[in-house]
Amino acid sequence: MLEVSHNRPREDAAVIAVKGRMMLGENSQPFEAAVSKLVEEGCLHLMFDLSGLMQIDSTGIGRFIAAYRQVTAVGGSLKMCGAGHTVRAAFRVTRLDTVFPFFTTVEEAGA
Repeated sequence: MLEVSHNRPREDAAVIAVKGRMMLGENSQPFEAAVSKLVEEGCLHLMFDLSGLMQIDSTGIGRFIAAYRQVTAVGGSLKMCGAGHTVRAAFRVTRLDTVFPFFTTVEEAGA
């Protein structure tokens, strides 16, 4: 099960907490809906708190690629925060750790 919540430290920014497992299937729908809604509301800078994300597969990584495309298309930015070893390794294997900026904490990312 995937849990997605967010807060807005600034009008143009949001911290999206992702908890659980981001895998193939419909459980990623709340993630996609949250990103789309926030971008539509003018959030140009998204920070993903991944400290509660336990597992991710290629479908989950694809969701972050889609979010990246969506936010950069409107001139925004995307930051990854607090990824555990397993999640970070998935991004490293795909070499997406060179595309997405990773930070130890949300605070370090500038929230």
